[in-house]
Amino acid sequence: MPVNQSTASSRALWGGILFSFGFTALIWYAGAHWLVPGALTPDRPGFWYEWQLVAPTVWTRATAWAGYLVHQVAMWWLIWSAQKERPGYTGGLHRFNVLALGVNALGIALHFVQTQVWYDGLAQDVHEATAQWSVILLLIVVLIMENKRRGLLFGAGSTWVERAGPFLRRYHGYYFSWAIIYTFWYHPMEDTWGHLFGFLYMFLLMLQGSLFFTRAHVNRKWTVLLEVSFAFHGGMVAYLAGHGWRMFLLGGLATFSITQMHGLGLSRRARWFIGLGYLAGVGVLYAGHGWQRVPEIVGIPLTLLGGVFVLSLVILGGQRALRPA
Repeated sequence: MPVNQSTASSRALWGGILFSFGFTALIWYAGAHWLVPGALTPDRPGFWYEWQLVAPTVWTRATAWAGYLVHQVAMWWLIWSAQKERPGYTGGLHRFNVLALGVNALGIALHFVQTQVWYDGLAQDVHEATAQWSVILLLIVVLIMENKRRGLLFGAGSTWVERAGPFLRRYHGYYFSWAIIYTFWYHPMEDTWGHLFGFLYMFLLMLQGSLFFTRAHVNRKWTVLLEVSFAFHGGMVAYLAGHGWRMFLLGGLATFSITQMHGLGLSRRARWFIGLGYLAGVGVLYAGHGWQRVPEIVGIPLTLLGGVFVLSLVILGGQRALRPA
């Protein structure tokens, strides 16, 4: 049974958003005034994450992994406990929502302290691609789950992909929790703009994950905002790194125009306006950059949509293989 009033989940959502911005500001302040990490690994050509200690110790590794595991197992247990109860969606908060909000808040505070004292995150022991692709796969799973409601291409869905939807709708919470918490503990709480925006994004995703089985969790405007934020975060990180930020920003916004906006109940006129506005933005940003580079923006939507079909095939193949003869 819900423990709060009928609008408690909406209040928790807005309170969590304020908390997320406030804690991001704290990370920025701490980075400017308190954080003294010691010598970090120098930047290297290619795919390399430089925010790692040159001389890690047993304690720097142990505190990062212990903090991650405690945070992760606690959230998995709450998801499992909630599914056992088979609750309905409510405007209030279930007991497990309150506990999940508390677990994530404590996990955030614990990682903050761990960064200030020992600095290193999981990056010392695992490749950066694992953190990036964990979130990319999360976005692919969302596309599959939402296929029936909003389609994949301009509102047109796939009945074949939809057959993989029920499995993901039932079990996605476990994967989403891992992807978010693992990525969160991968990074030390640094104060670069890329880190700050990334941690803000992780906080908002944790908030979303804490409100399962509430109406706030299925608020379509809120969930699409989380999806499209990936484009702005990717564009910002690429810009700061001196890479092709147009590809990440406009590639992510292409996915919004092709797929995500079609689940918002917008009129046909509004969708045409957004689509034409997107094309105008492409023209402005590539006018002085080289028209021959425009095709690069299809990489992200093709990766996500391609991932939809590959993951759906894996799920359906697995279900068929495990089906009793």
